[in-house]
Amino acid sequence: MRTIIEPFRIKMTEPIKMLDRGQRIEKLKSAHYNIFFLNAEDCCIDLLTDSGTGAMSTEQWAALMRGDESYAGSRSWKRFKAAVQEITGMKHVFPTHQGRAAESILAATRVKADHTVPNNSHFDTTRANIEYVGGLAVDLLCDRGLDIALEAPFKGDMDIERLEACIKETGADRIPFCMITVTNNTGGGQPVSMANIRETRSVLDKYDIPFVIDACRFAENAYFIHEREKGYRGKPLIDIAREMFSYADAATMSCKKDGLSNIGGFFVCNDDRWAEEFKNLLILREGFPTYGGLAGRDLEVIAVGLMEALDYDYQVYRHATVEYLGNKLLELGIPHVRPVGGHAVFLDSKAFLPHIPPLEYPGIGLVNALYIEGGVRAVELGSVMFGRKDAHGNSTPALLELVRLAFPRRVYTQSHFDYLAEVIEAVWRDRGEITGYRITQEPEFLRHFTCHFKPISSEL
Repeated sequence: MRTIIEPFRIKMTEPIKMLDRGQRIEKLKSAHYNIFFLNAEDCCIDLLTDSGTGAMSTEQWAALMRGDESYAGSRSWKRFKAAVQEITGMKHVFPTHQGRAAESILAATRVKADHTVPNNSHFDTTRANIEYVGGLAVDLLCDRGLDIALEAPFKGDMDIERLEACIKETGADRIPFCMITVTNNTGGGQPVSMANIRETRSVLDKYDIPFVIDACRFAENAYFIHEREKGYRGKPLIDIAREMFSYADAATMSCKKDGLSNIGGFFVCNDDRWAEEFKNLLILREGFPTYGGLAGRDLEVIAVGLMEALDYDYQVYRHATVEYLGNKLLELGIPHVRPVGGHAVFLDSKAFLPHIPPLEYPGIGLVNALYIEGGVRAVELGSVMFGRKDAHGNSTPALLELVRLAFPRRVYTQSHFDYLAEVIEAVWRDRGEITGYRITQEPEFLRHFTCHFKPISSEL
């Protein structure tokens, strides 16, 4: 059949609150024009993130009920460890309360003030954790990934030539590890090819540099490899995932993405020294190594969810949903990252709002317009999240000005996406009326979460 249906039935529903336009404007003003301060119940369609926002399956709910809450060495820990090792093949497994905790401990144990960490593209918490301990986070995304309209299969790839140049310029002894993020969230949810992972490993081997995978969306990346890379069609997704991890020395994971859970993460590695140092800080920050800040019931949910994420039919449905909205936007001529990513559609706010300069934050203008128009909550991935300031306070804009519409897993139906397309079309039609913003208050790190904005125009 041509129609791709959801590979599940809905067993429980949650009401959606519909505010009128005037109410939404007042809510946004009260939130200092930062959608992170909005109450979730005031968002009709909440696409702020796909992290921890999915719906659990009947098998996950059933697994939750058998959670063993013993402090150390619980049955739930054993099931969690077995699932993680079955996929990653790594020797040491450490649960954490979420992915950024794994990143934080990894950075604290491995990164020093004069160190550089290359990546295809660091996401916000990864970069912040490296910079917090004094390291330099360097993005080495391939040129294809910066061409928003280019239809190419693996726009998340590491630039291999730039990686080697970075190593030579920095010195291998000042690179504690190199990372690859799969899929590349910062660059529009674009996948990384197996060939690129293999090439990266080959370069790092020459300089004896460890290789770490940021594996938040490993199952979606495995699906892209299955669909787009020669030699992988017909292979089980778990086999593709195992090959990906086989090239790495370690991995961090937020299980709130392809673990299909509402909380949790992990760190895995093969090196005994890395494991010992990680374990010691884990006990201080997160808890005993066999629960790592998680309840036993959450360990059970993740053990099931990791396997469900590798179900081929589930991935077909999920990607078809993202492509459905992408095709509608293509028909309307609305600029967005192409091809669409695995977990989100990314609008190009620079092309959407060419009258707003980067340091007046067109992404914030677009995010707020979507909320005012239809109660849709999205998130800016542009110069607020990834712009840089030098020691004198001078700002440099990000390379891309994107707005991410991240799809929670197994939550919304086709009619929700039809409504979403109508909202985006209405905003596109009236885009000339959207104003820029300035920041009136901001923290030193991860400012997008808590900074305050003010519209440059007083019309809002």
